[in-house]
Parts: sequence; structure tokens; C-alpha cells
Amino acid sequence: MNAFGLIQIGLILLCTTTTSSLQCNHLPLRQRKVIENSLQLLDRMGKKFPQQCLREKKSFRFPEQVLKPRQKENVKIAIEEILQHIFYIFSKNLTLAAWDGTVLEQFQNGLYQQIEQLEACVIKKKTHYFRSKEVNRLKLKKYFQKIDCFLKDKQHDLCSWEISRAEMRRCLQLIDKVIRKLNN
Repeated sequence: MNAFGLIQIGLILLCTTTTSSLQCNHLPLRQRKVIENSLQLLDRMGKKFPQQCLREKKSFRFPEQVLKPRQKENVKIAIEEILQHIFYIFSKNLTLAAWDGTVLEQFQNGLYQQIEQLEACVIKKKTHYFRSKEVNRLKLKKYFQKIDCFLKDKQHDLCSWEISRAEMRRCLQLIDKVIRKLNN
């Protein structure tokens, strides 16, 4: 390959790296918009919380400390992992959830896009995070396993889905709160 060809390849790589870097620099602003949209979709997905489900309320105790690391990159990685868990939960047996299918699909698509964007920005930092924050990862996994087991124990009935939807709303609100702090 001649020198001119190498220069062209170098410029292309530089432009893609710069573009990718710029996208990652604006990630918190985009995250806020996606999280706000996801919260609105969660509200539109179903109706008001059913009265018959009030007595079944359950506290899953979200491990808030996973969103309090000192480094912004670790927060982004934690957020990505939370969104992956939420996506997994909302990709389950939803037949008994009396939700608007179109809105649910929009919610899932928004989560997926956000996960993809976060993965592109934090992939290089992940191995360090996973080694240094294994305890936080395990806390998140345990938290979402409780929700998954709750859904299974209740045979994915209407109330279990409504309780899970309310819990996911709380998760997204916590993420939104953290993202707002990152922007300041």
C-alpha cells in the first residue's frame, strides 16, 4: 500500500475515533433524554397501579451504592448493566401484563439503543470495572434475581408485573438522578 493510502486510512480512523469520542462526551445528555422517555413510556404502557395489587407490594431494595462510584466511567458501566437487567426482565413472559404492546416495544427499543450506546463508550473500561467492582455487580445481579424470582413465583401474573413495572420506574428515576449529578 502506498503512503497516500495509509494517510487516507489514518484520517478515516481519526475521524471515526473523534466522532465516537464526541458521541460519548454527549452521552449524559442523551441518557437523560432516553431515561425521561423510558419513564414516560413506562407510565403509558399500563394504566394506574391496580387496587387489588396494593396488598402485594414488595420491597426489592435497590443497591443504590452501585450508582455512587467516584469515577464517571464506573457509573456509566453500572447504568449499562442496570439497563441490561431491565431489558431482560421486560423481555420475559409478558402475556398476563395488561400493557400496550406498541408502547412496550418502544420501551424495549429505547433500552436496547441506550445499552448499545453505553457499550460503545465504555467497552475499553469494562475489564477494570468488572475486576474492581465485582461486589457491586453481584449486588445488582442479586437485586434483579429477586425481581425475576418474584415474577416466576407469582407466575408472571398481572400484579407481579405491575409491581415490577413500579420497581423499574424507581430504578430509572435513580439513574436519572445520578445522570443529572454527573452533568453538574
